[in-house]
Amino acid sequence: MASIIKVDQIETDVNLTGSASAPSLYPMNDTNTGVFFPAADTVAISTGGTERLRVNSSGNLVVTGTTSLSNVTVSGTVSGTYTLGGTPTISSPTISSPVLSGTATGTYTLAGTPTITNPTLTLQSENVSPFIGFRNRIINGAMVIDQRNAGASVTPTTTPLYTLDRWQNYITQNSKFSVQQNAGSVTPPAGFTNYYGVTSLSAYSVLAGDYFTIQQRIEGYNVADLAWGTANAKTVTLSFWVRSSLTGTFGGVFTNGGFNRVYPFTYTISSANTWEQKTVTVAGDTTGTWATTNTSGIEVGFSLGAGSTYSATAGAWAGSTWYASATGATSVVGTNGATFYITGVQLERGSVASSFDYRPYGTELALCQRYYYQTPNVGNNAQLWANPGAVISTSQARMQVTVPSVMRTTPSVALNPVYNTGSYWHINVTGHQNFALNQAPSILSYDGSPGVSLLFTTGGSISTSWYGLSTVPYAPTGVNTNNIQLSAEL
Repeated sequence: MASIIKVDQIETDVNLTGSASAPSLYPMNDTNTGVFFPAADTVAISTGGTERLRVNSSGNLVVTGTTSLSNVTVSGTVSGTYTLGGTPTISSPTISSPVLSGTATGTYTLAGTPTITNPTLTLQSENVSPFIGFRNRIINGAMVIDQRNAGASVTPTTTPLYTLDRWQNYITQNSKFSVQQNAGSVTPPAGFTNYYGVTSLSAYSVLAGDYFTIQQRIEGYNVADLAWGTANAKTVTLSFWVRSSLTGTFGGVFTNGGFNRVYPFTYTISSANTWEQKTVTVAGDTTGTWATTNTSGIEVGFSLGAGSTYSATAGAWAGSTWYASATGATSVVGTNGATFYITGVQLERGSVASSFDYRPYGTELALCQRYYYQTPNVGNNAQLWANPGAVISTSQARMQVTVPSVMRTTPSVALNPVYNTGSYWHINVTGHQNFALNQAPSILSYDGSPGVSLLFTTGGSISTSWYGLSTVPYAPTGVNTNNIQLSAEL
């Protein structure tokens, strides 16, 4: 039996380790509050029979219960694993030059006016600084911009065909599916209002040489920091929300602009007609050529069906041949009426998928307009949105279209509806007469400024005395939706 020593109203049980309910060192008349020694080189404090604080043999301080720490000053280096149990409140702390690493768990409230000076934090993910503002390398990943079709359904008959902004379809067979923003009018996943909708138009048996894809080409400037093609290639994570009437294993690919480096991947849709979020993490390619300027840097593709010639084993980089999908992936075009919806597409640096990088609508639109811009629609026989130009020859006039963003490169130009000899696209020489175009306009010059200069050529003979006179372009008669389209797509 250990002896009891009384020192100034403190009782000590000599040689006893004690416990939370019966500490070794305790005040008189309060035998369940005091100090005890639960293990070698470990000391603990309990109150009311419950352990509150412990310093273990490694020198780590463990605080348990619902704890309030007031006016705490922490300085120097703090490392290791920290566990704050319960719901601690830390009031008005001053934390000077801490180095925080390891794992912290629990719920922490910094009350009052906390001061944290010169912290060094070890993050679990690269998805914070310095990528705030353009963490997501995909443009229009939430499918909100649809300049070309304004929500109307289109059926791809050419390749590549751009549908929703920045998204294109590569196909080997025409008219096997339709594309529409919010096709089927299902409720998007929480936090989104739009999605890219595909509907299969037949039960097509994919041939060995077939492929049907949804792809986005990412400009090299926007992925240069990933350093693909070097020993410092960074890992990336692709995340997205997907819903299909089909279930099973689906495929996609990462590709370079030269189509000679490719990484097929797979993901699984478990429940039909249910939104599911998927993530794919890929170690960056250390070989191959990956553009870092204004050409195609990285392409991300989702397969709707691919034959054996264009399918390869998932999960590894391959060279020399382009593939559209992973071997054995589900074919959406193989089932008549099958649906495939996707939104919230995000590609980011690091191995962890973070929350979707929402950008303001105006910012997203401007990003899209670097690659494609169309003037506002005008009606029947109305003046098009172009700055007044001038007559420069007996058959030509130059005019300028102001673009809201610096375009990736000198764009191509088209008229909507498409120019043909039967349409009455025309220019008007102010104060004189109209002259019908005899060909589609062409680009006269573009130097990266806000204006693109266009050349309009007519079949009429414009008087030499009218050289320099103001001219404006006009839409055809009998057509109610007319615009000028400028494309600098990758």
